[in-house]
Amino acid sequence: MALKEPENYEVRANVMWAATQALNGLIGAGVPQDWATHMLGHELTAMHGLDHAQTLAVVLPALWNEKRDTKRGKLLQYAERVWGITAGSEEERIDAAIAATRNFFEQMGVPTRLSGYGLDGSSIPALLAKLEEHGMTQIGEHHDITLEVSRRIYEAAR
Repeated sequence: MALKEPENYEVRANVMWAATQALNGLIGAGVPQDWATHMLGHELTAMHGLDHAQTLAVVLPALWNEKRDTKRGKLLQYAERVWGITAGSEEERIDAAIAATRNFFEQMGVPTRLSGYGLDGSSIPALLAKLEEHGMTQIGEHHDITLEVSRRIYEAAR
């Protein structure tokens, strides 16, 4: 609706209210939180000047695909509650949810691959060095996104 009616104040107010709720920490109270997408994205911003939304759109689908086994329950919940995906095997529902997310970003004009910004992945070693320099060597809600896993995520995001 926000894309169809960008001047609609009520729609814009609801989007801003939703963003406020998403970012104020309330929804994360009492549950493990995963900020790995943001950490990987921050390095893309610093090195390549991509804005935060762009980096999240690039990193998130690749991270979900890489960590699908440990995030299985949340991804299935997301598939059903956000996209209404209930048919198919667990793997098919997870694939469909990731694809729907990627498609959503793309429909909004936000590329979901590094190549969409003219990046070929040659900076991945430098990105990993910066993650290490900043102490981001075991990130995610389970602290299981190591530099090697981060490399695979960046590679998958190409």
